[in-house]
Amino acid sequence: MGRQNPDHRTRQYRLSLVDNDTHETLRAVRFNQAQLIYGIISAALGLFILGFLLFGLTPLRTIIPGYPNAHSRRQAVTNAIKIDSLENAVARWNLYAESLSRVLTGQQTIDFDSLVTNAKLHYLSAKSAEELARRDSLLRETVQKEEQFGVGAMAERDLPIEGIHFFTPLKGVVSTPFDRVSHPAIDIAAPTGSVVSAVLDGTVIFDGWDAETGYVIIVQHRENLLSVYSNNQKLLRSSGDAVKAGTPIALVGGMSGQPGAEHLHFELWQNGQSLDPTRYISF
Repeated sequence: MGRQNPDHRTRQYRLSLVDNDTHETLRAVRFNQAQLIYGIISAALGLFILGFLLFGLTPLRTIIPGYPNAHSRRQAVTNAIKIDSLENAVARWNLYAESLSRVLTGQQTIDFDSLVTNAKLHYLSAKSAEELARRDSLLRETVQKEEQFGVGAMAERDLPIEGIHFFTPLKGVVSTPFDRVSHPAIDIAAPTGSVVSAVLDGTVIFDGWDAETGYVIIVQHRENLLSVYSNNQKLLRSSGDAVKAGTPIALVGGMSGQPGAEHLHFELWQNGQSLDPTRYISF
């Protein structure tokens, strides 16, 4: 007879729990190789799911390096707000620089009305293009007639600066006179807290703080006129605000602790040229 094949039966294993003193078997588990592999895989999968639930649904997730906690989320929101404020400040500075550059070089000033109009959403008109064109031509013809006979808003712009009535920004004594080279402005002595008013109708194109001159506000008027009010302790208007002549725009305050600080530093510019305010305004 040929040699018999070896026994290929599945090997069985036994895991026993034995009393060390009596050598009595307390618990025994029998399993084969496949059951052992399945058990190890199931245990690993169970541990993974348990860990995921613990770190995903409980406060333990905050101990993971790099995971955002409540403080980091608050800091992110604060940083986003600061970035938005910085962007607005940069936009205001750019607008101020552009406006001042145009005034100083005698160019056409920025039309703030067009900026506001362009920022709005456009809408679809129910009227036809021909009807809109006809109305536009009628409006242009009306405006031209008003200019021809010296009426309407455009006729007012043709007045020379000598014919413009300025509102006094602040009643007081001129402590430092105008000098086109060394001091292209005047200083008006006044107690701290005195109200500063706009000299003409216009639009505020800048408001901010300067380390040397305190709070500064600049107003753009018609006829390419620009008025600058410095050495204030508080501003009452912001960039983009429309102001009327005589409207309070600031409070005199100046830099505390400095001699002669209780005064308003006032400048008047037209087409890039500094003007002596005392020639047109009675202080």
